[in-house]
Amino acid sequence: MRLRLRDAVQALLADPSIAGLKDAPKLAAVVLYAKSRAPKGAKNDNQTSIWVAELGRWLGVGESTVHRNVLPPLRGSDAVHTQVVTDAKGHPTGLDCLVMPLWNARHSGGAAHPLALNKAELATLLRLLEALFGHGWSPKDKEPTPPGLLAGRRGKGAATDRLGLLLMVLNSRASGWLQLCGGSVMAKEGRGAATLARLLGCSPSGARKVLARLTEAGVVARQRKATSTRMRGRGRVMLLPVARAYGRTPACVEAVSGFGSVFSQRPDGAVGDHAPAGAAGALGTSGIGGAEGVGDAMDQERPDGAELHAGHASVVTPVVPPQLSCGFSGEGRGGEGRRPERVCAGEDQPVDGVTGAAGSGSPVAEGGPLCGEKPKESPVDERVGQRAAGVGAGGRPKAGGWEKAQQQRRVALPADLRLRVALGPVSWLWERLSGWQQDQVEAATKAELAQMAGLGVAPEGAPRLLADRLTDRLAETGGEAMVDKPFPWLIRRGLPQRPACSHRKCDDGVRLDTGEDCESCGNVIHLRRAWRVRIGADIDRELPGLADGERRRVLEERLRERTALEAEDLARRQEQARAERARCEVARAAAAEQAERERQAAAAAEAALQALACEDCGRGRAAGLCEACDHRRQTEALIGEAGLLAAAGSADLSVRASVAAAVAGARTAIEDSTAAAWQEFLQITDGAASEADPQAAADAYAFTAFQVAQQAVGEYQDDALVVLGRAQEAEAEARRAYRSEQGRPWFQHNPAGADAVAAATKAADTARGRVAEYLLAARLEQLRERTAARPERPASWTERLPGLAARPLDGDATGAVIA
Repeated sequence: MRLRLRDAVQALLADPSIAGLKDAPKLAAVVLYAKSRAPKGAKNDNQTSIWVAELGRWLGVGESTVHRNVLPPLRGSDAVHTQVVTDAKGHPTGLDCLVMPLWNARHSGGAAHPLALNKAELATLLRLLEALFGHGWSPKDKEPTPPGLLAGRRGKGAATDRLGLLLMVLNSRASGWLQLCGGSVMAKEGRGAATLARLLGCSPSGARKVLARLTEAGVVARQRKATSTRMRGRGRVMLLPVARAYGRTPACVEAVSGFGSVFSQRPDGAVGDHAPAGAAGALGTSGIGGAEGVGDAMDQERPDGAELHAGHASVVTPVVPPQLSCGFSGEGRGGEGRRPERVCAGEDQPVDGVTGAAGSGSPVAEGGPLCGEKPKESPVDERVGQRAAGVGAGGRPKAGGWEKAQQQRRVALPADLRLRVALGPVSWLWERLSGWQQDQVEAATKAELAQMAGLGVAPEGAPRLLADRLTDRLAETGGEAMVDKPFPWLIRRGLPQRPACSHRKCDDGVRLDTGEDCESCGNVIHLRRAWRVRIGADIDRELPGLADGERRRVLEERLRERTALEAEDLARRQEQARAERARCEVARAAAAEQAERERQAAAAAEAALQALACEDCGRGRAAGLCEACDHRRQTEALIGEAGLLAAAGSADLSVRASVAAAVAGARTAIEDSTAAAWQEFLQITDGAASEADPQAAADAYAFTAFQVAQQAVGEYQDDALVVLGRAQEAEAEARRAYRSEQGRPWFQHNPAGADAVAAATKAADTARGRVAEYLLAARLEQLRERTAARPERPASWTERLPGLAARPLDGDATGAVIA
């Protein structure tokens, strides 16, 4: 169960929507996750109801802090969705919360996801939170729930302490010992602080402070493991609540957990005046755990025969009750100033197999490689640790938490040259980031480079500008050593642009595109100085003879009033801008609604049009005119246009018979061409298919006639232009254009030359073509006027009925006739 809950909490904290938040929102997400309802059958309800004040008591903060610093970040990162629940009168009765990582896990990952805990597992996690830092309840007709261990810890850092205690409990063995991280650590903080720093995602110095507060609260004890050489062994951290719950708390750990002094101990093999009074084996006390005793080769820092003087501790606390001895070197003095005792005093006492006697070493100064810390664990322990980390409860793979992020971290900067240049000033901070944090910083750097490119910065110069920005921000902070939390510093302070004025290209008073001082910032400073001078002049005029101190006070007061007026004016203009935006949004919504109504009306009109039958043949759902009839109409119009073109090009417009003969000849020629084209179509297609579908054959014939008529119109137009181009008007205009081109100044010296003749010929042809087009347009206009003045008589029913009877009926018409 511990492994299952540990995997769930680490997967929740490693979610991208939660990983970058502060400790209070993280702890709030864990509390809401533990209080979420498990799904019942097909109903997947993951919500939980809570009061804001109650959530604040869980976190150890006030209600205003929850409203200001907890819920907004969770909502902003889409980690938690909230909805206020009201009664019938509209009064709030609670807050419904939905933890989105849990919801996504149950909808995408299924039951195998680490976050998909069942009802019993969620209840166990909630009970664990109540025991650690619950604020206690006294419900009616039920047993009261006592407050948790850290229920009284409130205020600044309370959420961090509670979250750290929870993570350490979930990463502790049944004996209460915290599973410490491997590798080298800083000697000042120690391995316990380094482990807690990795759990919380903070710096080792911050974790050391958290560990000190938890030690002072009496829930954590720090100690150094005993070694056979009696030198300072590896530092260890015990979670006292876990050890007490299993009945395994050693008495010596309780004594070491506070601040004080510890007796120094000497090696077993010390010679000279360090020789033991008894047997050498009497000094070799066992470790605290049975599996971590003297025989553990991992804790042996020096061989038994070491000839080194035992180190004396200046400020120590006795681990065992001091006993008087004859005062040899290597002994420590008690707090009462009595004579020193023998170093082996009390070593012949029995040692419990589980708890054991505490080893020597200061519990305050955590160790490093020079104080007994091993830089790396043994290969056997590494394999065991990897198997334990890779498999969770029930044999399922463990979710990627901070261990996975640490394994994927990259020491070197990204391979992209632009990113390496931009992040060069913070390379040391980059090494301190986890794998996930490095990915986020890399994405933020790419976004900043893209934003610079959008502001007019040259792509090759953007990385250098971003590197200069990071260098300046580090100088403001005091150097990389002053950055306790690299990831928040890079994301919120180092990388983002900070415009000092309203100009979008300003960054701390410098233009990004030119690298010069921002003119807008200069204008702002100039205006402020001008106002200061003007107000000072008004004071000198209105209140002459003021002392320097009084004048400065009046000046500052009026400047504050001026600043307040500017702030009010800015607020008013911002309110007007918001109102204008709201008005624009309303107008935009109204326009979109009107466009939607017009679209629906057009769609309805189109649907009604599509439902109409053909006007000529009566075919159903033809949009008023079917394709074949449309082609017939267009063909008839093209034949008439071809007849007019033929008449305009060759007929005498004054003689009606000549015009009629030209029109009839054009129609006959187009009909003959249509018949020939149809015969070619029948030869290259399957005739049986045409006979089986007469309607399709009729459509194909109409389209063939349309194509032939369209081609004939172009041919008749070209022929008419050629004929009219030989008219007297065209020839006269061509001769004038020829002579005019020859008379150009650049042809006067040789008007009969090849270039002059070619240019004149081209000008004559162009003029001839223009005249032909004009004559054709005039003759066509004359013919159309004559045709409109004498409308044709519509055909009688006697002439139309045989043609209509020969047309085939479609399905709709046939059904109507049968009915």
